[in-house]
Amino acid sequence: MDKNKFEQIMSSNVNNIEISGIRKFFNKVYKYKNAVSLTLGQPDFPVPAKIKEAMIGAINENKTTYTSNAGIEELRVEISRYLKSNSIEYKADEICVTVGGSEGLMDVFAALINSGDKVLIPTIAYPAYESCVKLFGGKVINYDLEKDFTIDAKSLSQLMDSEKPKVLVISYPCNPTGTILSKEKRDKIAELLKQKDIIVVTDEMYGSMIFDSKYYSIAQNNEIRDKVILVSGFSKMFSMTGLRLGYVCADENLMKGIMKVHQYNVSCAPSIVQWGALAGLKYCLQDAEQMCREFKNRRDYMYDRLIKMGIEVNLPQGAFYMFPRISSKFKSSEEFCEKMLQEALVAAVPGSAFGKGGEGYFRISYAYSMDQLKVCCDRMEQWLMSYKE
Repeated sequence: MDKNKFEQIMSSNVNNIEISGIRKFFNKVYKYKNAVSLTLGQPDFPVPAKIKEAMIGAINENKTTYTSNAGIEELRVEISRYLKSNSIEYKADEICVTVGGSEGLMDVFAALINSGDKVLIPTIAYPAYESCVKLFGGKVINYDLEKDFTIDAKSLSQLMDSEKPKVLVISYPCNPTGTILSKEKRDKIAELLKQKDIIVVTDEMYGSMIFDSKYYSIAQNNEIRDKVILVSGFSKMFSMTGLRLGYVCADENLMKGIMKVHQYNVSCAPSIVQWGALAGLKYCLQDAEQMCREFKNRRDYMYDRLIKMGIEVNLPQGAFYMFPRISSKFKSSEEFCEKMLQEALVAAVPGSAFGKGGEGYFRISYAYSMDQLKVCCDRMEQWLMSYKE
């Protein structure tokens, strides 16, 4: 069967999405001996010891059967307590434990979107949002961000009035920019949403990684809680990316539909990992705080080095990403990253992988060790100097 025939067999929605640009550049690293990658959001810390012990204990105690679809009650209660410490209130019955934040996002979009429904997504954003929406036949409407990568509430309101979208997606702390949601922006968006008939999906996977500010979330406003769906998880918080555990929080009326998708998608999240995450929330929050402090140190180092190289970059306030501008010597973010990999043996992700607004930028992950960051900065500095000569 020829290639065109296979494309005809596949869903048109599947054919209309692309492989992640993040993974695309990560996969290229292996072609270059001694190349160093700053592509993935993979913390270099080990999983905290008490989480490992809890998972091993769960195996030894034969806690390896199905759990309830929503997840073990003990974990959902503990997630509820943790969120309440951040002024976010969801009961255990309004929480569904998922196979990572990715499954959570997929469940949410599947539950909400009919063919043709409009979804507002920022032009610089994690690429999975657009791909998930397209998979279910939704129509992506991009909204622009301000120069500091924050939301312009006025222009967003105008777009809502003209496009009449069903869903708004926001994500703070943000992948790829490291931008956080300020109290002022949170309150402006909340006031806007009170007047609009729209559901908000807020991705807060990096909520435990905020450096110099308090944690502000649109989910903290109880007046609009029936319009808000929060997606988060433990991959970054406890450096357990491969263990795949996330969660979705929503008003019970929204959760009914999300649970239907989750049930037929995976039945339940892995049992032993749920017991591990429970131990994490009970005993390992200090581990998460220590990781956050180290990420801040790495941020400061990377920021100082990039500024000294003459690269324009905002100082991120959360997550573990930077989103610098590419050198003016290059035509596109794709060309910049290709050349940097080939000639400097440093891999980063082109900004175009994060939407049309990302063109002209590139993403660096500083989730890697300080030694790797130093090597990469030294190589980048020397490489950029060669283009000035």
